[in-house]
Amino acid sequence: MNQDSVYLGKDDRPPGLDQVASGKVRDIYAVDDEHLLFVTTDRVSAFDVVMNAGIPHKGAVLTAIAAYWFERTKSLIPNHLVSTTIDEVEGLDGEWREKLRGRSMLVKKAEPCSIEWVVRGYIAGSGWKEYQKQGTVCGIPLPEGLQLAQRLDEPILTPTTKFEAHDRPLTPDEARELVGADIYDKGEAV
Repeated sequence: MNQDSVYLGKDDRPPGLDQVASGKVRDIYAVDDEHLLFVTTDRVSAFDVVMNAGIPHKGAVLTAIAAYWFERTKSLIPNHLVSTTIDEVEGLDGEWREKLRGRSMLVKKAEPCSIEWVVRGYIAGSGWKEYQKQGTVCGIPLPEGLQLAQRLDEPILTPTTKFEAHDRPLTPDEARELVGADIYDKGEAV
């Protein structure tokens, strides 16, 4: 495996860590009873399909972006990030530390939310498809005459499912019912 690309296939795992989940881009490993290791690979997916080739450094870039925003928003809402320093994870040899350097986050274990909180500032993607058919995004009515990729007057929260094979848009009422009003209303307010 080339140092610039960390694809991490099914048989390419850090020894001594139990893999608890593998997504399209990220792999998650148990570190101890209280912590997980999130590894962002260079894998690429489109339309929920993982491609055979990755993009060099993609995992490092995504990790840096996530770490920046977790640090920037921690005063608004607590988060799970402990460290982005791979040397704090015990049991890895030098080769694996270098493979995972810059693309890993040591995090506190937490209960994941069953919806994905998608905030849209522009009308595009699946939202555009729904808007063309119904004039709505996630059941939220939008003004007539919007153009593809047009900026919305105000950002809107368009939740989707999180644990299905393909993300499914939810109306605010469906999302509120799924996670409970208390969690949804807090998330919507942020």
